[in-house]
Amino acid sequence: MSLSGFADPWWFLLLLAVAALVSGYVVVQRRRRRHVMRFTNLAMLDKVAPKRQNWWRHGPAAVLGVALLVLTVALAGPTAEQKVPRNRAIVMLVIDTSQSMKATDVRPTRIGAAKVAAKSFVTDLTPGINLGLISFAGSAVTLVSPTTDRGPVVSSIDSLKLADSTATGEAIFSALHTIKSFGEVVSGPDGPPPARIVLMSDGKQTVPTWNPDDPRGGFTAARQAKKQGVPVSTISFGTMGASVDVDGTPVPVDVDDESLHEIANLSGGNFFKAASADELKKVYDTIGEQIGYEKRVADASRPWLIFGTVLAIIAAAGAIGLNQRVP
Repeated sequence: MSLSGFADPWWFLLLLAVAALVSGYVVVQRRRRRHVMRFTNLAMLDKVAPKRQNWWRHGPAAVLGVALLVLTVALAGPTAEQKVPRNRAIVMLVIDTSQSMKATDVRPTRIGAAKVAAKSFVTDLTPGINLGLISFAGSAVTLVSPTTDRGPVVSSIDSLKLADSTATGEAIFSALHTIKSFGEVVSGPDGPPPARIVLMSDGKQTVPTWNPDDPRGGFTAARQAKKQGVPVSTISFGTMGASVDVDGTPVPVDVDDESLHEIANLSGGNFFKAASADELKKVYDTIGEQIGYEKRVADASRPWLIFGTVLAIIAAAGAIGLNQRVP
């Protein structure tokens, strides 16, 4: 059992009492043996002395001693690092629905594979998390406000439609606005709940300009996310050399790793790259584990308490069965 410490280690002083009991038991057993050796009538001794003078008779006492040790550990309040669901967290899933997402470098298409992976992420995410959905092309649209009901999110993912342009910055700003508004409603004594943005895109920003440092650009939005304490996990989805057909002309739609990596860095989030449907599924699984749970030091005394109690019961039963008395 992995332990990280003890809440009340002073309870270990009880081990002195356990040691005293063990010492007392040993002394009593030796004194009893000396008394037996003084019995001068050996013929009578064979008739009155118990036949089971072997190590088995000490078994119940030994088990009881171990039980006392285990129960002492339980009283000391052992703690361990455990995974705890982030039941108050807010996650905004932001999906690029620009025309480049119809590229077929990922089967069946980028948007088709993205829908499947996103729905898997939604259904597997920790149930208590408030999940919202934003789609963006030339503008950002909040399709689902944060909710613990996964049905509307899955339905909205299925109905995603492609459009022109890519407004990455506007999508992040919209997610931040939604998070702030919802956080004010559900804020508790500990303040607003933790939040995270998961942004999946394949191309460069084109709206309002090509410059991500524009006041409404992606980098500017990432810096604002950093100020608000909302990290942006970015997923670069697609491959280099891909193209889409526009009025019979192939138009390159290379995936944009560089700007998505920078958005993650500026916001304090993580960057992920996925070049296939399977890789995208793995990325979503990783993100879901990161944002769905957190590591906390929690009480771990229950297993020790159960084990100690069971050992004590075994010791009592063994003493009654072997020695006809409680040790």
